[in-house]
Amino acid sequence: MDFLPWIIVGGIILYVIIVYNRLIALRNTRFNAFSDIDVQLKQRFNLVPQLIETVKGYAKHEKEVFQNVTEARTAVGKTEGSGEPRQAAESFLGRALTGLIAVAEDYPDLKADGNFRQLMTELSDIENKIAASRRFFNSATNEYNTYVEQFPNNLVAKPFNFKKEAFFELDDNLQEQIRQAPEVKF
Repeated sequence: MDFLPWIIVGGIILYVIIVYNRLIALRNTRFNAFSDIDVQLKQRFNLVPQLIETVKGYAKHEKEVFQNVTEARTAVGKTEGSGEPRQAAESFLGRALTGLIAVAEDYPDLKADGNFRQLMTELSDIENKIAASRRFFNSATNEYNTYVEQFPNNLVAKPFNFKKEAFFELDDNLQEQIRQAPEVKF
């Protein structure tokens, strides 16, 4: 009977170790998932100047659009990590790119340009990869948050400063633009 308290204490310590290690694994999966998003965002970031230069040749009077894209790209370059400032900067760049693409729609010769078409194909591919990476990141974040909040895991998570993390979401303005039905012209 003298071993019973030691067995209980040992069981609690073992449980804390298991939960702590699982929290570390989930947090690292989330960080890795954001790294995947970051790779795609950097590719988009690097593609933007080429796209701007191609469109500039056709649309010389659209300075405000080019300035917005340049400012958005600069904002993205100045933010790091996966927090809300980074997400806001990426959403700003997404809105600016939407404006740039809208300008391109007004120039049929530009849409026919091979270089522009190639850049748009690359941009579309990158945006699809970003969306897939964002889904994986949000899934990893959901799994992490669920584990942090579940009882009795929360009794281990709180003292070790594991907190609920934010999802990578589009801002409200961009979400509204995406939800609108596209205009079809013939």
